[in-house]
Amino acid sequence: MTEKLRKKLITALKIIVSAVLIYFIFTKIELKDVVQTLKKSEPLYLFLALLFFVLSKIISAFRTNLYFHQMGAKVSQLSNLKLYLLGMFYNLFLPGGIGGDAYKGYVIQKEYQPGTKKVVSSLLLDRLSGMLLLFIYACVLALLSKNEFFQSFFWLIVAAIPLSVVAFWFVNKIFFTSTLPVFWKSVSFSALVQLAQLVCVLFVLKSLSVDMDFIEYLFVFLVSSIVSVIPLTIGGIGSREITFLYGAKWLGLDESTSIGISFTFFLITALTSLFGVIYHFKKPQLESVD
Repeated sequence: MTEKLRKKLITALKIIVSAVLIYFIFTKIELKDVVQTLKKSEPLYLFLALLFFVLSKIISAFRTNLYFHQMGAKVSQLSNLKLYLLGMFYNLFLPGGIGGDAYKGYVIQKEYQPGTKKVVSSLLLDRLSGMLLLFIYACVLALLSKNEFFQSFFWLIVAAIPLSVVAFWFVNKIFFTSTLPVFWKSVSFSALVQLAQLVCVLFVLKSLSVDMDFIEYLFVFLVSSIVSVIPLTIGGIGSREITFLYGAKWLGLDESTSIGISFTFFLITALTSLFGVIYHFKKPQLESVD
């Protein structure tokens, strides 16, 4: 099987999985209920949600550049932001082509020659750092929630927070020694990234006139963000929604509102990523800093 054919088959499979999950979701809830939820949205709050989402992506790009600099690729912040936006566009709108992370890695290796292993390691750690903070914030929200679902796991959740940080630190120390000096800076950036996205979702909740169960909705969002990283669907479409659907069932939340939150967040992501098309036609020239 050729590489080109393999990519086409993987893309086709992702599209099928996304379509099946979306179909399944709307066999469980009424589409008109979701549409009614979305119709109630307040434009001002949606605009504020968009601003905080963009802020989260800018901080995320800084975190990525932290790893690039550590391995000797001294990319300017502006150049890296352009490359990051192009990567977002590729991840969401060109799933059959080269992925966003793969393209960033290719460009950095071509321009700076730090070594393929270092590039792949940096991009992997960048993702894992983000997932670590998704997990930690989810644990904190679970502890703050009064929902009975979390009560029997209270001490397990408490213990999971420091254990996850220690485990990730040891992974860095054993397998990625060269990036260990920026470990805490990376974690700090990740904390800001996920905090900005939580504020983004809070404004989405406000836009949909949700005035209760904020903690539980935010918890489900964080879990859905972890699930959406798994490359089974196109841009996380379907996997995020199915997580919101079952999260709503488990935590006693409104299912239509949950799906409405998920769709709104996806539209914000798509709108932001679409601007990366500019750099698809005019590839960003990487500038270096001392």
